[in-house]
Amino acid sequence: MFESLSERLSGIFDGLTRRGALSEKDVGAALREIRRALIEADVALEVVRSFTERVREKAVGAQVVKSVTPGQMVVKIVHDEMVAMLGSDAETISLAATAPVAIMMVGLQGSGKTTTSAKIAKRLSEKQSKKVLMASLDVKRPAAQEQLRQLGEQIGVETLAVIEGQSPVEIAKRAHQAGKLGGYDVIILDTAGRTHIDEPLMVEMADIKTAADPHEILLVADALTGQDAVNLAQSFDGRVGITGIVLTRIDGDGRGGAALSMREITGKPIKLIGTGEKMEALEDFHPGRIADRILGMGDVVSLVEKAAETIDAEKAAAMAKRMQKGQFDLNDLSDQLGQMQNMGGMGGIMSMMPGMGKMKKQIDAAGLDESIFKRQQAIISSMTKKERTAPKLLNASRKKRVAAGSGTSVQEINKLLKMHRGMGDMMRKMGKRGGLGGLMGGLGGGLGKMMGGGGMPDMSKMDPKQLEEMTRQMGGPGGGMPGMPKLPGMGKKK
Repeated sequence: MFESLSERLSGIFDGLTRRGALSEKDVGAALREIRRALIEADVALEVVRSFTERVREKAVGAQVVKSVTPGQMVVKIVHDEMVAMLGSDAETISLAATAPVAIMMVGLQGSGKTTTSAKIAKRLSEKQSKKVLMASLDVKRPAAQEQLRQLGEQIGVETLAVIEGQSPVEIAKRAHQAGKLGGYDVIILDTAGRTHIDEPLMVEMADIKTAADPHEILLVADALTGQDAVNLAQSFDGRVGITGIVLTRIDGDGRGGAALSMREITGKPIKLIGTGEKMEALEDFHPGRIADRILGMGDVVSLVEKAAETIDAEKAAAMAKRMQKGQFDLNDLSDQLGQMQNMGGMGGIMSMMPGMGKMKKQIDAAGLDESIFKRQQAIISSMTKKERTAPKLLNASRKKRVAAGSGTSVQEINKLLKMHRGMGDMMRKMGKRGGLGGLMGGLGGGLGKMMGGGGMPDMSKMDPKQLEEMTRQMGGPGGGMPGMPKLPGMGKKK
């Protein structure tokens, strides 16, 4: 997400922070480059103009001239203005109404409304212990109601029974009645879409709104459509009145202009972002954290939150006890590799770690892609139980057998064993901390060992303010994660 924009801005800020004093000419040249980068990222022109003007007003003032580090001050101004553009504070789905609270999902066909409806239902039922009922009001698209029913079974959430021949308004009324009689906290109404906005669609949405009186009307928009998503939000808000936006396919959007434009143009908050196809791939939209990611400052708070969600607490405690005794075998390494994949893989973790944007390029150049984790797990799976618990048993003939069984080479097995020894040393040190702290340190240590560096600090015991402060101190242009130095020789042509 925002990869190309982040890369462009990082280069601009590097030029600023290397200078001592900044003249108005220096600031003007940097702002022209920022303006060009935002336009290339598909940010709406009117948003780019207002953003750069606000930055200019503050950046050419006495505050920057007198600053000890003028370049860093400009970066801070850009960051603060970007947060303001994205909406300042995170806004979540509101359930502050009499139960059953109706949430109406609107959007074009193919934007991901049905899947997003199920993701929200799963989120509300699991994280907030809400009793949720889903109802499909899409009587146009073949099998739309069946799709929602199957998703409901998959996530363990009830769906309204289908009665043939009912209109969307009749289904909405029946859903409300079923919600009251069944003691449901939330009703999610998945409405029909079209390939484009037309008058019949808008009339249908307005009729459903009148019948259901939803507390939230969430527009589901595909981030890949860029400025079309912004235009869509304006149209739906003008005719139906939306309360928030859910941006889908953020994981595939390298530019991110829709997210940067939408709040300022529509005045409606982006409440959630879809980050993948899995039912768990839905995140709150935090303007400050998104701005941090764009400007290369990482997103440590989200990283720790994701670790807390994906790491099994009991398994972590058991592993911590074993590490305290100096025990770390290849089964443990396989678990660690699995945890890293669950947290978004190497790319996902690094995108949220301060100062790691540039190192990611070095890693890509060195050929360390996500497939390495799978190949390493395949190697471990091809070993016998004894070999996994006692890697010293792996002599030349055994390595050949494992290589043949995993479709890899003896050289790859040797690299894996070397990494295991390095991680074992790191894990024994981290094991004294125990629990999530030990595992978080281990994950960072594993990543560092893989890249030739050390480990990451224990962030699991910090509160959000400490994490954000650490991000500010370490993540600015030119900053970096302690213990993870630049990789010598990586990316150089041989």
